[in-house]
Amino acid sequence: MSGSGYFLTLEGGEGAGKSTAARYIADWLRAKGREVVLTREPGGSPLAEAIRQVVLSSWDEGVPAETEVLLMFAARAAHLATTIRPALARGAVVLSDRFVDASWAYQGAGRGVPAARLVELESFVLGDLRPDLTLVFDLAPEQGLARAHSRGDANRFEGEALAFQCRVRQAYLERAQAAPGRYAVIDAGQELQQVQAQLLAVLESRL
Repeated sequence: MSGSGYFLTLEGGEGAGKSTAARYIADWLRAKGREVVLTREPGGSPLAEAIRQVVLSSWDEGVPAETEVLLMFAARAAHLATTIRPALARGAVVLSDRFVDASWAYQGAGRGVPAARLVELESFVLGDLRPDLTLVFDLAPEQGLARAHSRGDANRFEGEALAFQCRVRQAYLERAQAAPGRYAVIDAGQELQQVQAQLLAVLESRL
């Protein structure tokens, strides 16, 4: 890895272990002498974190798919302006728990937001910026939901039906298959030590 900024994102369904993996990767990178900015979506800046609370909460009136996708990209715009772009500009590694692939999986495949709308929003908010590498943590939805619910802090997305979770998983796998140069799939159903071994192999070969 050169001294320039590097953008690494972690994706996957509910309960896939991304947060634990992010800490492991951050420690590995810092041991290599890199500045690491560990962040998340929705969130990653004060404004984006406020939007996160709105997005993840349940509302009696429901949350239309159009509202959800616009909130996600609004939070992403703040995240990019406040956190991601400045960190990349100074040469840091940005490690984000979810980014734009999540909108394709959750709002696109999950909610049925048309691809043309996602393309338009992605172009408007991101410009030409895309992650250098995206790790997709693949896990059977049943197993992921069981893990998520065991934490006791379930959000609105974790309450979605199994069919929704299956569409999300399939979307991630299809995106990874379509662009293997930017994605690496991690088998998140294994034990922690085995997952970390997979991560180490990818990090050493890609970074």
